[in-house]
Amino acid sequence: MKITILTLFPTMFKGPFDQSIIKNAIDKDLFEIEFVDIRNWGIGKHKMVDDTEYGGGIGMVLKVDVLHQAIEKSKINPPAGEAGNQKSKIQEKVVLLSATGKAYNQAKAQEFSKLDHLILICGHYEGVDERVKKYIDEEISVGDFVLTGGEIPAMMIADSIARLIPGVLPRGATENESFSEIDQQTLLEYPHYTKPRIYNENQVPEVLLSGNHPEIEKWRKNKSLEVTKKLRPDLLKKRNG
Repeated sequence: MKITILTLFPTMFKGPFDQSIIKNAIDKDLFEIEFVDIRNWGIGKHKMVDDTEYGGGIGMVLKVDVLHQAIEKSKINPPAGEAGNQKSKIQEKVVLLSATGKAYNQAKAQEFSKLDHLILICGHYEGVDERVKKYIDEEISVGDFVLTGGEIPAMMIADSIARLIPGVLPRGATENESFSEIDQQTLLEYPHYTKPRIYNENQVPEVLLSGNHPEIEKWRKNKSLEVTKKLRPDLLKKRNG
């Protein structure tokens, strides 16, 4: 699977994907990530990528002609009309990262992880020309807050997708974690413990030391439900609603 990130600041990505699990996945050719400088398609001598907003306002808006070129040149699938009558088998999506997009979640990460190619567009400045949305498939937000650009959300989304690709993590590692479906409910993960058994008079629950795996599984499911009710009751409301 390949992720292409369109950004004005490719150097921001030095570090997050050069460490640990993601680096190992890239080294094993399980996952490919590409950073494309939007300024490569900038206009004129100064490679202009933005301009003032029609109607007035503070801030600059990323240009539709520049972004459209960047999107089309980054695609694996040929543009419409160039592929003839043969439909490409490559599963590819173009996603704009924006505060006005739909909320990103684990289900969407799962969906994206099954693609062959995902293009993420990092917005910046005041935003993008509205007409850019004619050339994308989806608009995604990582939360109800505003950032200076889409670079950090792109890092988060790429990481959440990469870990779901078969072979990146040990088998079963992503099956029972937060936002997994357990007994037809979307739940947060149960608590975890390791050595020492007692620390500052706080003990590991006895059931986890019992070796009784059916009881341990029952405890974990109950704890997942308890934690979700306490911290994210909205997840249960969505399911029950």
